[in-house]
Formats: sequence, structure tokens, C-alpha cells
Amino acid sequence: MDVDDHRTESGIEVKPVYRPEDLGSDFDYDEKLGDPGRYPYTRGVYPSMYRGRPWTMRQYAGFGTAKETNARFKYLTDAGQTGLSVAFDLPTQMGRDSDHELSLGEVGKVGVAIDSLLDMRDLFEGIPLKDVSTSMTINATASILLLLYSLVAEEQGAKPEDITGTTQNDILKEYLARGTYIYPPGPSMRITTDVFAYCAKELPRWNTISISGYHIREAGSTAVQELAFTLSNAIAYVEAALEAGLEVDEFAPRLSFFFNAHNDLFQEVAKYRAARRMWAKVTKERFGARDERSTKLRFHTQTAGSSLTAQQAENNIVRTTVQALSAVLGGTQSLHTNAFDEALALPTERSAGIALRTQQILAHEAGLTDTADPLAGSYYVESLTDAVEEEAWGYIGRIDDLGGSVKAIEEHYMQREIEEAAFRYQREVEREERVIVGVNRYVSDPDENPEMDLHVVDESIRDRQAERLAELKESRDASAVEKALADLKKAAGNNDNLLYPMKEALAGFATLGEVSDVLREVFGQYRP
Repeated sequence: MDVDDHRTESGIEVKPVYRPEDLGSDFDYDEKLGDPGRYPYTRGVYPSMYRGRPWTMRQYAGFGTAKETNARFKYLTDAGQTGLSVAFDLPTQMGRDSDHELSLGEVGKVGVAIDSLLDMRDLFEGIPLKDVSTSMTINATASILLLLYSLVAEEQGAKPEDITGTTQNDILKEYLARGTYIYPPGPSMRITTDVFAYCAKELPRWNTISISGYHIREAGSTAVQELAFTLSNAIAYVEAALEAGLEVDEFAPRLSFFFNAHNDLFQEVAKYRAARRMWAKVTKERFGARDERSTKLRFHTQTAGSSLTAQQAENNIVRTTVQALSAVLGGTQSLHTNAFDEALALPTERSAGIALRTQQILAHEAGLTDTADPLAGSYYVESLTDAVEEEAWGYIGRIDDLGGSVKAIEEHYMQREIEEAAFRYQREVEREERVIVGVNRYVSDPDENPEMDLHVVDESIRDRQAERLAELKESRDASAVEKALADLKKAAGNNDNLLYPMKEALAGFATLGEVSDVLREVFGQYRP
């Protein structure tokens, strides 16, 4: 890389100085920006942004049993967290109960184990769900976890209109970047749109999907690819819902997005601003949305896990701060900040507390909540926003030409683009063309690194979960469960909404694995 050639990691050239002419002679404030809270929402989806209240501070947490994670939730809420965010273990994500042979070695490791309504009760014991907003990072089994959550909320006395939160429910990016899929794309899209329809009728304040660029970026994409592939997937979900008979303004106001915050501060800010402008155009011009809520892109942000280094791990506190700053300057609605030790293990209470304090310092000491979109009008930021948008539209056009996101995923187009971007980035790091402090420059002797207390998951969790499952199956009404699962199988074979018979089965203490197995029997399993 030429020393005089400065580019973002998306390959966008950065000039040494920006002037008014870089915005172009036809730059129109109302068309390109508009005031905050006004179309096309480049400057934010709400008029006053954070002056009314700061963004929601969510710390992503989940490990071991539901009771252990419940204790972590209470620690974080006592420390000032304003929203919950649940990580589920791999068996839960893949629709397997903890006692399944394929769950061996994975129970409670990367998130909390949820096998039944009993676990979901324990997860939120003592936490009033009518008063808290909960985000759940779950996809293939999103419908099951949503219904378990709503059952617990109902048991607590919450009304349907009181239940707020988000299920990620973004299955397309699983085929594209992450891998926790169960069923083939067609049936998976049906389950997704069934959630849209169910929530429109039964849970009016629930965000039915968080269309995720985060994992696309973690897999190695550039910022532009993250934006373009996320919006292309969103287009596919809207088209599937329309084909299922829904009206765009019935479900679009409850769509939300999930983006990654990486190290290139200004590129990240430009990405978020471009995302709002592009989605406003897509919903209004492509899908004819008339409700202005349908045109507002609301998003959650998480700082970049892939940027964390095991070497000189305390440096990650600074990286996370820069990334969080980009999300706030870019107008995020909620934010998770990673803990500095996450390149080594799940976060400890201490490291999770530091991550939360990072957000609180930004919110209360840095002056970031005083005015909306403080970087608006910067020659550099506005030029970069335009450049990111232009390149993202180029990708979306190529995906449209292939027949849309589902077809592009089947043809491995987006996967190849991500793989090539990841390879280029890694090659730049290895050649020291891209500096990673503590890794390829300013390296210290490993013996000088301080010892750290790391979180360790108890290996006995699987045995405890298996014992609980055995007790549950012994005590429940087996014939009622059998009938409910048969009703679910019948609905899967027809075109009925799956969530109604699924809820009946789960309320009768059918397990997550049993419900998933019924759908496996009807839909089959996806093998790439």
C-alpha cells in the first residue's frame, strides 16, 4: 500500500483535506439530510435524538444455567443497564435440548441454556417484563424463544401491549455468515413471516426482526458490504412478507436493524447515516410505504468482537470506546459494549461493568447527548456518507440482478465477497500495511502481560439440565404434549401460522428440542 494512498478498509479513498466542492454543486440539504426526525432521516430518526434520553444501554449476557444468567442480569441492571440482551448457548440456537448427544460440550458455554418454560421462568425471575425491554439474539429458534418469553410475561400479569423487545430472527445471515440454521431457506422464511403476522396481531410493540449486519462484519466483510448485504436481506424479508399477504405498513414499523461498530470512526458514522437514508428510499420508493414509521431505520449496535485482541487485552477498552463513540455519533437507538477480556473468555462481572461504565461516561460526561447529529455538515463526513451509499447501491444492484438475497446466497456470491475482503484485510495486517497495536506493532514481551481472572463455565451444567428435563417429562401431562405437537405438525404441513399451536405446546411444557424436531420432520434440515 502506497504511504500516500489513504483508504478506508472498504477501499474508499480519503483525501488529505475536504472542502465545500467535495459535496458537489448540487448538494441539497433537504434531499440529502433533512432535519433530524424528518425524511430521509440521515441525521437521525427522532427530532431531539438523545436530548430526551440517551440510547438504551444493553449488555449482552448469557452463560450457564438460567439462574446464573439471571444473577448477571440483576448485577447489570443494578449497575445502571437500561435494557436486557440475552445470549443463548449453541444447543438452544440449533434447536437441541441439553440432554441431546449433539449438545455434549456446548451446554451453557456461549450463552444460557433454555430447554423449556421452566428455564425461561428462571431466567427472568424477579425481573418485571412489563417494565423492561429485552433483546434476544436468536434466529432459527426465534419463534420458540419469543413464545416462551411471552408466556412468562403473561404469568407475571403483563398485557400484550406491555411486552417490548426484539428477537433477532434474521435467518438469511445465518446461511451467509454465521451458520446456526436448521431448516432450508424456504421454510425458514415462512417461520420468519409467521412471526411478523403473529406479532402484528398479538404483540404489537415487539420488534419482530433485527436484520443483522453485525455477523456479516464479524465474518470479515467491509463496512460497505455489511450495509449492502444487510439491506438486501431486509428487502428479501419485506418481499416474503408481502407474498404472504401482509401489507407493508402492517409490519415494517416493527423491523429493526443490528450493525457492527468497528475502529474506523468516520467510516462507521457514515455507514449508519447512509443506512437510514437508503432504507427510507427503499421502503418509500420500492415498497410504497405510507406510514412514516415504516421508513425509519432504527438500529442496535454492538462493538466489534473481531477487533478484540488477546495480546495487551486492556487495549480493547480503548478500541471499544472509539467504536461506541462511532455508534453514538451515528445515531444508534441502543448499544452493547464488549468487555476487554472477550478475546480470551466470557466476560467477568468486573470487565462487563467496565464496558457498561464506558457507555455511561459517553452519555453523561462527553457532551454527546446535547445536540442531534453533531457531525452533520462536515465536508469529510458528508462526502464519506455519499461514497458509502453509492458503493452500497452498487452491491444491491448486483444482488437484484442475481434474483435477490436468497438467490445470491444460494449462488455463494455474498459469501465469496466476504471471504475475499477478509483475506485482503488479513494480508494487510500480516504485511504491517494495517497497524494493530500490540499485535503487529508496539508488541510487548508476553511475560509482561498481567495475569487476568477469567470467567469459567461449570462443566456440570449439562448433567443438571438433563436431570431437570427428566423431571419435567415425568411430571407433565404427556398426552396433552403429544396432542399439541401433533397439532403443530399438522399446521406445518398446511399453511397455518405456526406460532399458535407452538405456543400451546410450549405452555404444556413441550421442550425446545421437541418442537424443533417436529419441524425438522416436516421441513427437513439444511445441508449446504
